[in-house]
Amino acid sequence: MLRAFKALSTTEGVSVASDVALASCTTYRIGGPADLVAVANTYAGLVSLFRVLEAEQVPWVILGRGSNVLASDAGYRGCVVRLGSEFDRIQVEGTTISAGAGVLLARLVNKSLSEELSGLECCAGIPGTVGGALSMDAGSRHEWIGRAVRDVVTYRPGVGMRRYLASDIEWGYRWTTIPSDEIILEATFELARSTKAAVASEMNRRLARRRATQPTGKPCCGSVFKNPGDRSVGAMLEGCQLKGYRVGQAAVSDRHANFVVNEGGARATDVLAVINHMHGQVQERYGVDLTPEVKFLGFEG
Repeated sequence: MLRAFKALSTTEGVSVASDVALASCTTYRIGGPADLVAVANTYAGLVSLFRVLEAEQVPWVILGRGSNVLASDAGYRGCVVRLGSEFDRIQVEGTTISAGAGVLLARLVNKSLSEELSGLECCAGIPGTVGGALSMDAGSRHEWIGRAVRDVVTYRPGVGMRRYLASDIEWGYRWTTIPSDEIILEATFELARSTKAAVASEMNRRLARRRATQPTGKPCCGSVFKNPGDRSVGAMLEGCQLKGYRVGQAAVSDRHANFVVNEGGARATDVLAVINHMHGQVQERYGVDLTPEVKFLGFEG
C-alpha cells in the first residue's frame, strides 16, 4: 500500500491521502480508516490512478458523497476513489443539461430550476452526487432519474470510456443495468421547457413531503430497505413497532421506520445490529425478505 501511496503522490491530476476516516466520507458519520483515498481531478489522472492500483494490486471502490453507505468500523483495506474537479461541471444547451458524476445532485436540480427546465423534480431533496444517483436510479418510489437521461458516459479501468444511450440501459426502482465494473463519469439529461414557478412549485411539494416524513438533523444514510413490490416497507416496519428501537447510539427513526439514525457516536456494528433486527422482524411477521438499499463498505463476506 505504501508503494501505491508514493506512486499516486506524484501522479498528475490525482491527490491522495492515507488512513482517512470513512466517517468523514459518509453521511452516517460512521466508519474506520481507509488505507487510501484518492481523488481523480482529470480523466488522464483517473486512467493513471487505475494503472497504479492495478500494478500494485490494490482493491478499490468508487465513492461519491457516501449518502447511502454504511462503512465498517474496521475501515476499508484498499483505495477509495473519488471524482474531482473535471467531473464537477455542468453545461446547459437548450433543454439538455450535461453534468459530471461528481456534481452534487442538489446542484443539478437547482440548475434545472434556474434554467426553467422540468424533469428532475423527483430528485429534489435527495443527497449525494449525480454518479451515485444514476448508479441506483434514485428518485421517488414511482419516478426515477433514469427517465430524464439521454446518455451516460462510463469508464472501465484498463479498457476506456463508453457512451450509452438511455435506451441501451434498463432502468428500474433502485437499479440499472450499467455494469458494476464501470465508473459513471457524466450524463446528459433531456428535459422539458417549463416555467420557474411551475418547477419550483413541484420541487417544493416534494421537499415539504420529505421534510414531513423523513428524519432531519441527525446523520443517516436514507432509506435502509427497498419497498418490496407494491408494499410499503415503512408500513411493515411500523407494524412491527420498530420506531425507537435502538442498539447503542443507532436507532430506528421516530419519524420514519425505514430510517436508522446516528444519535451521536454510533458504531457500524450498532447500525448493522438494528438493520438485522428490522429485517428479522419483518420476515417473521410478514414473511417478506427485505432487500437493503444501503450499501455496505469494508465488511467481510
